[in-house]
Amino acid sequence: VIEMLSAISPDAVLMLGMCGGLHRDLKIGDFLLPMAAIRDEGTSTHFMPPQVPALPAFKIQKFISQVILEKNLKYQTGVVHTTDYRFWEFDQEFKNVLRREKVAAIEMECATLFVTSFACKVPCGALLLVSDLPLKRIKTKASANRVFRDYTDNHLEIGVQAMTEIDERGDKVRHFEW
Repeated sequence: VIEMLSAISPDAVLMLGMCGGLHRDLKIGDFLLPMAAIRDEGTSTHFMPPQVPALPAFKIQKFISQVILEKNLKYQTGVVHTTDYRFWEFDQEFKNVLRREKVAAIEMECATLFVTSFACKVPCGALLLVSDLPLKRIKTKASANRVFRDYTDNHLEIGVQAMTEIDERGDKVRHFEW
């Protein structure tokens, strides 16, 4: 998707996604503004060497933060672990790795999007919604439906407002030219 978007040189791209909250202070419905992502997903190495960090465009994250605060809402920031490992909840060794990394959440897209966006010169940010707490209980269809019903309208509204304000201000969000 990012490679295709790069053909039209968008001013900014925002991923609104879900994540599993791992930090003890996170609860379902909380917003998480990722400041970095650990690359454990198997795709980003096709675009950049493994030592390149997966970082969002700071300016986009700043706009999202401002919108959330203007709405008198709260959010957390932190590092997320991006993985393509299904059913990791049953792997104690993997859970120990997550604890040692001190990541706030786990999800499946951010590292890929951030690295691919960097490689393709597409400014990209993310706002995640905590949809479950996988170290405490397994997500069910009913709990997922509850999250969609109770939280996604606000999540979408914040994302649309942040991207609209970037466009209205005419601020350029860009990467260095190499």
